[in-house]
Amino acid sequence: MANSVWSDKIVQLLHRINNFYLPGSCRANCRRFEVDGSQVGFIMPHVASLLTRYGDVFKVTPEGALSLCQSLDSYHKRSEAVDEVLRTLRQHSTLRCLEGWRDERYNVMDKFSDTPSMWMERAATSLFGVKRYGVHINGYTVSESGDVSMWLARRSPTKQTYPGLLDNLAAGGVSADMSIKRTLVKECEEEACIPECIAQEARPVSTVSYTYEDGEGVFAESQFVFDLELPASFKPRVGDGEVQDFYLLPIQEVKELLATEDFKPNCALVVLDFLIRHSFIEPDNEPFYQDFVSGLHQAL
Repeated sequence: MANSVWSDKIVQLLHRINNFYLPGSCRANCRRFEVDGSQVGFIMPHVASLLTRYGDVFKVTPEGALSLCQSLDSYHKRSEAVDEVLRTLRQHSTLRCLEGWRDERYNVMDKFSDTPSMWMERAATSLFGVKRYGVHINGYTVSESGDVSMWLARRSPTKQTYPGLLDNLAAGGVSADMSIKRTLVKECEEEACIPECIAQEARPVSTVSYTYEDGEGVFAESQFVFDLELPASFKPRVGDGEVQDFYLLPIQEVKELLATEDFKPNCALVVLDFLIRHSFIEPDNEPFYQDFVSGLHQAL
């Protein structure tokens, strides 16, 4: 693929996964979602109209934000009250995202280091545009001659989201009861049968952040990125069934794949970040270098 064509496709990918910031997005029409006076998300108008029916849980502030009622003044009270509303909506609304209910709790906070204000069912987070945090692991090898290859996973065809697309070696969301490092070890063990003694060698290297809308909700996500150099003799194995296969590919082939429809979009961004950090993409040779870097770090 010619360099200019490849670059254009990567720019298009970055625009697509950051479309909440582009002209014509729903952002101007969204209500801010506030908890205890602090904004923690964005809510689309059609979702806000459903939530305001539950006046004992949600209220519209004088400034037009959607907030939780003041009587919900603790982590537990907020979480339980919102969860009850969501379970009702799951039964009586047409919100498609709630069909993917996972019984998995995500903490709600503006920054990962903040004290969480509540937890929320993972499938509902896009309805509120609250930040979701995850861990992604770049697994790679370096030959004796210095050539770099990367392990990629092919997602199971039965996955709820992006079935059959290419993924990072291992990845997963950080649930309410988990730390970042524990999530890393868990996902490595479950998805790729990587033992903890090897997973612990992964190095935190970056974050990748982006926000997109899909007509149903707002996805504000930040991924903690780790690099894990694996021995040449090590081969990941399919674990919990979320992956159907693993491939070890030369880094140039991986780079070409980023510009195809075969990659899960946010995982493509994680690999793009790897290529930049390891100087496989350099500013003298890539006219969109600055666009790539800024597009990888868009945070609300």
